[in-house]
Amino acid sequence: MTILRALLLVILAGAATAFAEWRVSLPGWNYEFPRDHGTHTDFKTEWWYFTGNLESQDGEDFGYQLTFFRQGIIEPNREIPSSNFLQRDMKFAHFAVSDINSKKFHHFQKLARGAFGEAGFEEGDRLAWIDQWSCQRIGPHDFRLLASDGDVSVDLTLRSQRDPVIHGKNGVSQKSEGEGRASHYYSLTRMATTGTVQIGKKIHSVSGLTWFDHEWATNQLAANQSGWDWFSLQFENGAELMIFQIRAKDGTRDSFSSGTWIAPDGSTQKIHFADFSLEPSEWWTSPKTKGRYPIAWKISIPTLELSFTARARFSDQELDAEPFSYWEGAVAAEGQLANSQIQGKGYLEMTGYTGGIVGMQAK
Repeated sequence: MTILRALLLVILAGAATAFAEWRVSLPGWNYEFPRDHGTHTDFKTEWWYFTGNLESQDGEDFGYQLTFFRQGIIEPNREIPSSNFLQRDMKFAHFAVSDINSKKFHHFQKLARGAFGEAGFEEGDRLAWIDQWSCQRIGPHDFRLLASDGDVSVDLTLRSQRDPVIHGKNGVSQKSEGEGRASHYYSLTRMATTGTVQIGKKIHSVSGLTWFDHEWATNQLAANQSGWDWFSLQFENGAELMIFQIRAKDGTRDSFSSGTWIAPDGSTQKIHFADFSLEPSEWWTSPKTKGRYPIAWKISIPTLELSFTARARFSDQELDAEPFSYWEGAVAAEGQLANSQIQGKGYLEMTGYTGGIVGMQAK
């Protein structure tokens, strides 16, 4: 067992049980920006999640993911001695680039306490950082992202074309039965993106669109839940869609599955469990983890007169990470909206196909 895996298992094992002293996500949260782009240290778990599809000037396509995680380990109301070696949270991050044309997937992860400033949150304009990976806020809803590992790097400027979209109902996105089994969750669904992607010795000037998710919570999957399938999609007609299903251990779809439709004019519509269906149509088995993932999905939302297929832009976009692996990659979508053809791109995340979700699974 690697040191990284051992540390994460210890940290996340505690996350599954010790919730008593942490604030939970309850209805009535009053979102304020740019305040809520920052940290919420009263809650145990938080992440800032960037995914995007980019195209270079010479016609090469890329997907990317850069995610910063904060995991609380010492309750906010507990007094601790002043020491670099005592930190209230752990910081970790995932970085991946999908080289669509070459069908090559590059992924990396980092973990740090931040004892000597090598990682942290909210310092001046820096929203989150860990070593040379960073997110800097450069406007009310605009960011600069930097990440590199070896000869793979991104340097991207993101400028939001919409106000934040709040998911769920009354300020919370409920994930399972019970008070506080929820998150506070919003997205910037259409961020114009420019910058560079480097793979090997070649630096590509790129442009495209990014989707940003920010969630904070003190919660976990219920004992009967095994994982989730989550989509973020940006359509060429100016609409966007976030939709997810939580899978139960008996193979059924949990009733807390839901989504949000964002129309081209920016208006939003909540999508309830009964409003949609997700049907896998193609599968891929990982040679590394033996996880069997659905990499193409038929998605139908009759209330919107929307039906389409979302398909991985290539199969092997699995993050073989510690302490659990998951699939997170670029997808393309094509189908019908009412009587019109609709096309788009986005990202798909699938968890729980290689075992339990360490730190988020109820006992």
